[in-house]
Amino acid sequence: MNRRMQKRPARTKGFPFNATLSNIPSTVGETSAFANTRVDWKETLVAHVFKADLPGLKKEEVKVEVEEGRVLQISGERSKEQEEKNDKWHRMDRSSGKFLCRFRLPEDAKTDEVKASIENGVLTMTIPKEEVKKAEVKAIEISG
Repeated sequence: MNRRMQKRPARTKGFPFNATLSNIPSTVGETSAFANTRVDWKETLVAHVFKADLPGLKKEEVKVEVEEGRVLQISGERSKEQEEKNDKWHRMDRSSGKFLCRFRLPEDAKTDEVKASIENGVLTMTIPKEEVKKAEVKAIEISG
């Protein structure tokens, strides 16, 4: 099935998994279609895993940060290709410009242990989850 025809999950479906934050601008400065960076977020038993398609970008052109309030921020810029004076363009579909994506992480995210790597144009960020503490059950003696 064509990827464009597949229904993508809503990006703002229920806190704490809001993909973008409505009170934070999704882009900065000059932007383009490149600003619509595709990002997948899955939760496993032990971590939250984000994968962003960033074709053609090097790790030096991408920044991953965790802000206060458990906000994961991915930003970067793809420079416009240099045009030579005598060049004649027939088509220019690839986008350039800045991009910025922000995600509010849930309470169980260990924001001090984020790992990021980029390979074949895919940025992968892994945020381990804290162990869920089982509620202690304490028997209460009934008097009387």
